[in-house]
Amino acid sequence: MRNYDEITAFLGGWGPYQRLIFFLLSASIFPNGFSGLSIVFIGGIPEYRCSIPGNLNLSEPWKNKTIPLVRKGAELQYCKCRRYRLDVIKNLSETFPDPDFLNFSEIEREPCLDGWEYSKEQYISTIVSEWDLVCNEDWKAPFSTSLFFIGVLLGSFISGQLSDKFGRKIILFGTMAVQCVFSILQVFSPNWEVFCLLNFLVGLGQISNYVAAFVLGSEILGKSIRVIYCTLGVCISYAIGYMLLPLFAYFIRSWRMLLLALSLSGLIYIPLWWFIPESPRWLITKGRVKEAEEILRFIAKKNGVTAPEVLFSDLELEDMRAKSEQSYAIIHLVRTCNIRAVTIINILMWMILTAGYFGLSLNTPNLHGDDYLNCFFSAAIEVPAYTAAWFFLQRCSRRFTLSSALLFGGVVLLLIQFVPSAELYPTAVRNMGVGVCSMASRMGSIVSPYIFYLGVHHKFLPFTLMGILTALSGILALFLPETFNLPLPDTIEQMQKIKGFKCRGMHKNHYHFDKEGKLERNGQKKEENEPSN
Repeated sequence: MRNYDEITAFLGGWGPYQRLIFFLLSASIFPNGFSGLSIVFIGGIPEYRCSIPGNLNLSEPWKNKTIPLVRKGAELQYCKCRRYRLDVIKNLSETFPDPDFLNFSEIEREPCLDGWEYSKEQYISTIVSEWDLVCNEDWKAPFSTSLFFIGVLLGSFISGQLSDKFGRKIILFGTMAVQCVFSILQVFSPNWEVFCLLNFLVGLGQISNYVAAFVLGSEILGKSIRVIYCTLGVCISYAIGYMLLPLFAYFIRSWRMLLLALSLSGLIYIPLWWFIPESPRWLITKGRVKEAEEILRFIAKKNGVTAPEVLFSDLELEDMRAKSEQSYAIIHLVRTCNIRAVTIINILMWMILTAGYFGLSLNTPNLHGDDYLNCFFSAAIEVPAYTAAWFFLQRCSRRFTLSSALLFGGVVLLLIQFVPSAELYPTAVRNMGVGVCSMASRMGSIVSPYIFYLGVHHKFLPFTLMGILTALSGILALFLPETFNLPLPDTIEQMQKIKGFKCRGMHKNHYHFDKEGKLERNGQKKEENEPSN
C-alpha cells in the first residue's frame, strides 16, 4: 500500500510551486529571529548613577564627591546604587569650599532616594531607564525575559494540539497575528507589569507560529526537500531575522520606537495567506479529501504536470486516517529502557543547549567592543554553523558530530576567561518525544537571562558555567544510539532492537526494518546473537 509521499510523487520534488512555498514559509520565520532577542536592546542597561537634586546648589567639585568610588576589578568606578547622605554633604559644602581636603570614608551612605541619571550616549531610552530597573530592582529586567520564555514554553505545549485540531495554516497566521498585535500593544505599556504580561503573550505566539511553519513546510514539501527546509530553510531564516535586529537597533535608539518598527514588520506577511495552502496531509486525516485533492491538483497545474485521475484509493485513505488516529501516552517515553535513556539524555541536553544559546545571545552587551556589531556577529555566525551542521550530519556519524561540536564549544567557552579583555525516537512517539524535549529546552531558556546576569558578580562566570554544561552535554551525546545510515524506527518494538552505544562499521552497511520489524542488512536478516554495534 502506498504512503502519502509515494502517492504525491507525481508532483516532483522541486517544482516552481515547491520553491515558492519553501521561500515563503522560510520568510515567515524572520520575525522569530528578532522578537525573542530584541530585549538585548529594548532592555539595554545604560551607564547610570544616583541623581543629585539641582536645588542643593552644590559646586561642581562637590557634585563629583557626592557619589562614592568603588573598585571593580582593576578600575575605580562611581557607585551605582549608593550616595553619601546629602544633608551631610550640604552642610560640609557650606563650611569647606574644597572637598579634596576631607576624608569621606566616615560619611554615612544612603540609597539613591532621588532616582538615577542615565547616560544617553548609547540609548535614548530602554525599559531599564524608563522604569528604573536597577539596583534593588535589577532582577526585573531578566525576569521580563524569563516571562517571554514561559510563554514560549506554554506555546510549545499547546501549538501542536491546536494545529492538529484547527489546521496548520490557520494556526500559523493566527499566532503570527498574536505575536504582531501584542508586540504593538507593548509599545504603549504604561508600566513594567503590563509590559511583562504582554511579553508573555508575545512568547506564546512566537513559538506557535514557528512550530506551525515548521510542520506545514514538512507536510507540503517532498521528502527530498523536507530535510533541507527543516535545517537550512527554517534555521537560516531565523538567523537572518536575528541579523536584522542590530541593524534596526543601531538606527532606532528609543525602545518604544524600536519595538514598533520590529512589530509592524509582521504586517507584510498578511498577503501570504493567499499563497500558502493548508496541508493536504492534515486535510486527509480530517476526512476533507476533496479539499486535499483540489490543492494537490492545483500544485500539479503550477508545476506543469498532469495529476492522475484518481489520487487516493479508499484503502489508502483508510490507512492514512488509521495511522493518524494512533495515540500514545507520555509514559511511553520512559516505559522501555532504550527510550527512557534517550529521553533523559535529550531532556538534559536540550535544557543545557537552550540555556547556553540564549545565555550567550543575551550576553552580547557584556562583551568587549560595540554592542551592535557583537549582536550582528553572534547572528551571522549561525549561517555557516547551520550549513556546517547540515553538511556533517549528512556525511558523518550523527552521535560523534553532535558530541564533538558540543565538546569543542564547551572548551572554547572555558578558554574565554584566558583571553585578554529528533531522530532517536520511533515514529509512534517521535512527535511526543521531540515535544517533551522542546518543553525541557524552554526551561533552559527561562533561566538563560539569569546566566548572563551572573556577569555582574564575575565577568567570566557566565562563560565558565556554560562551558562546563556544554562540555557535559557533549559527553552525554556519546551515550545516544547512532542513527547515521540507519532506518528510523517506526515502533517501540523496533526501537528495542537498537541496542548498545558503538556505531563502528554501521556506515559500511545499509540497514532497514523488514515487515516483521527485524533489522535487515544487505538483504540478510540480522541474527539475534549478532553484535549490535
